[in-house]
Amino acid sequence: MESKKTNKPFYALPEKMPTSSQIVSAARSSLRTFDTCRPNTPRDEQRHLFPSSTNRAPESRPPSSFSLTSRHFDGADSRPVSGTRLSPLDHHPKPVNPADLENLLVPRPPPTDKSASRRGSAGPGRPRVPAAINADSSDHLGHRSGQGDEQGLESSRYPGETVTVVGAGDHGGEGSTVLKTGSRAPAGVPIPSSAGSDTRSGSAGSRKSSAGKSSRTSSAGKREVDEQDDFYSREVEPLILELASLTKKKDCDRIQELAGQIYSGLESKGYFTKQFQHRSHILKVIFKLLDVDEPRVLLRLARLILGFKVSGNNLLNVCKLVFKVARNDKNDPYFLEENILNLLLETIRNADPVASCEALIYCVGAIKFLTGNADILKRLAKLDCIKTLALLLHSINKVNRESSKPIDQYGHILVQLAAALRNLADTSSGRDRFLTHNVIGGLVTLMDTYPGDSDLMLYISRIFSKITLHADCCSVLANQPMCYRAFVNLLKKHLLKEDLVVRLCFVLGNLTIKNDSARLKLFQEVDSIETLLLILKTYLELDREGKTTASGGTEERQLNGNVEGESGTPVTKVEDVLIKVMRVLANLSINEDVGSTIADNSDFTQLLLSVVEQKDIASHEEVMTNAVVAINNMSFYTTKDVKKMGAHLGMAESLLKLILSDNMEGLLEAARVFGNLTRHKEVRDFLSQNKVDAVMVTLLDSGNRELVFIACGVLINFMLDEDKRPLLKNEGGIKKLIDVLRDFGREDWQLSGCVCKVLVNYSSRIHSSVGSFGEAEVAELTDLLTEYLDKDCALSESLANAADEEMREYIEDAWHDEFYQVGEQLLKRIEAHSSPLEPLQAPS
Repeated sequence: MESKKTNKPFYALPEKMPTSSQIVSAARSSLRTFDTCRPNTPRDEQRHLFPSSTNRAPESRPPSSFSLTSRHFDGADSRPVSGTRLSPLDHHPKPVNPADLENLLVPRPPPTDKSASRRGSAGPGRPRVPAAINADSSDHLGHRSGQGDEQGLESSRYPGETVTVVGAGDHGGEGSTVLKTGSRAPAGVPIPSSAGSDTRSGSAGSRKSSAGKSSRTSSAGKREVDEQDDFYSREVEPLILELASLTKKKDCDRIQELAGQIYSGLESKGYFTKQFQHRSHILKVIFKLLDVDEPRVLLRLARLILGFKVSGNNLLNVCKLVFKVARNDKNDPYFLEENILNLLLETIRNADPVASCEALIYCVGAIKFLTGNADILKRLAKLDCIKTLALLLHSINKVNRESSKPIDQYGHILVQLAAALRNLADTSSGRDRFLTHNVIGGLVTLMDTYPGDSDLMLYISRIFSKITLHADCCSVLANQPMCYRAFVNLLKKHLLKEDLVVRLCFVLGNLTIKNDSARLKLFQEVDSIETLLLILKTYLELDREGKTTASGGTEERQLNGNVEGESGTPVTKVEDVLIKVMRVLANLSINEDVGSTIADNSDFTQLLLSVVEQKDIASHEEVMTNAVVAINNMSFYTTKDVKKMGAHLGMAESLLKLILSDNMEGLLEAARVFGNLTRHKEVRDFLSQNKVDAVMVTLLDSGNRELVFIACGVLINFMLDEDKRPLLKNEGGIKKLIDVLRDFGREDWQLSGCVCKVLVNYSSRIHSSVGSFGEAEVAELTDLLTEYLDKDCALSESLANAADEEMREYIEDAWHDEFYQVGEQLLKRIEAHSSPLEPLQAPS
């Protein structure tokens, strides 16, 4: 922050150790920051996986529209048959002597040693039959062995035998199966003697496992299966049978009701597991019902499928199904029913980005759509959706770090993820969750990993545009090591993508508005200043050509993202980029080292002045005022160099039209620049010839305290020239300054100090107080100064009303640092030159 010493004019350089009063007064100093409106994020009229402006080729991205019917779902999640016919092996076996067959595969008796006895029959390589096998089961679904737990195909059976596929649990996952047989089987097919026994195909018989814990576990498993079978036959099977009967009738209301009852029943018993032996039959029935068109029914059925935690092709297709329903915003209310949102978030948490990449694209894409609904957005925030997406984000970053190069397909997921986070950032708890789960750091990593993905970069820039409006998030982003390199690289790479460039510049402006460390870090980044200059040149050229977008559009002037600019005047996209990049330059210039370097580059000043010269303040107010603010900050450094007098006069001439305009904001900013430029007599002479000093006197009674303060600052410099002092009295300036001191003195000690400085410079060659100021003016000025220099009298009321000790300290510091010394100097001068005798005029 900057402040002014009492013996320096209002534009003095920053103090090393500012007091609280100096910190507050810095807002009025010559170096300025300025605010601008955040680029608006337009809503897409339709919901698509990727924005309408995407640069992704259609053949390289997943489709937003697709056909999805029951036939797309697999009964199993095992690896699908490729359909490729293999060529026969070029192998001719040698003939085998029949006598040698007797020596092959001779059965060996079971081991008799104690160790083998303790191990039981489950030796290495011996397949175990899970404890879930029950020979008395009533489950009569026909499945082909090896086709997985969801394969709805009839298997070939031996006469008099029933065959059922039972989920293999931990032994085989979702794609593994075990045959469960009835009471009869043909010769050669082994039948398990009891639950928990082991069977080896082709062996002389079965062997019992050791007693003890294994036997107890098997018994417990059998009881659990019996309980499942009992519950299924009583509570679920009737519902499943009725549901299966509706595959042709398509009674949507009844399907929805039955699906809800089945879900509730299975959930109450905790049977939504891959070990539930009737899972495959339930899924088979559900899959056949997915040809209905009613979205509410489809969500109820998808809820059951997601509950069973399917994988592979079925996970992909159920995510597509939910995505398809979510594409239509008329279906949004259905997602607030039941727990479908919970299941979607659980699916994202459990899915492996490597194995389920495409499924995640559609699942996260559905979440993205749903965050566009205010009610669903609140629900997702309560379910800590940000945490779920953050875990996926960090998981992808981890995979990319461990890979030789980033995986392009993950970019499709990340576009959906970033778009959802953009909406979630608006929630009340959004910023806290972003900070808690290091979302900002993860997004910066993506900027460095996928710089060529303009869709992803656009969404990330939109997130940062929102969250950097808040100091906590802004500080975290500013401290990210890769942040500045990533921003500069993106600006160079996507120079003509104005939607991205405008947001990146807006974020950089937020980072540098108050953080001096951020100013230095950005300045020190390779090519940073050159890149900002390139942006300024490129978009000024586009603006001169009458283009409103970098793509070459010349349509009617559009509002900034369909909203008005900060000043209320409409701005084009090209102008908006200019506003944001000029803001970055102005903020960087606050740092003395950075500001000096930028000011030394005459290209910046010339480009900024061309904005002022070519545009009209009435129709381009925000562009004009921001250009003047940047010029002001640079002029603070250039005016130290007398060799640049030609440039200073050029600035003054360009800004004259703003002083003479009716636009108060433009006049105020131009006056700030004159506060810097009038350090030089040549500039003061030029401005005086153009009546700028008279304009400043007129502004003293404008009623705008800030404008009065700036006018006083300019007059301080004008009063250095003796030939310009009479104008102050002739234009009634003395009386106006006393009025300012009386009206604002106790409330604004900095302004009071400025008034006194004008009068001190004005009276530097005083002979008579009355002659210089006027009799009435001397009396009133003396009374005011006497009162204000008495600390108790001047501060008693304000100190009594101060809220705390810190405020009292600020008031005392402001009075002493800004007013007391210069006020005392002025009062002593007036009293020293007060006499009842008028001085004689010098002889002519």
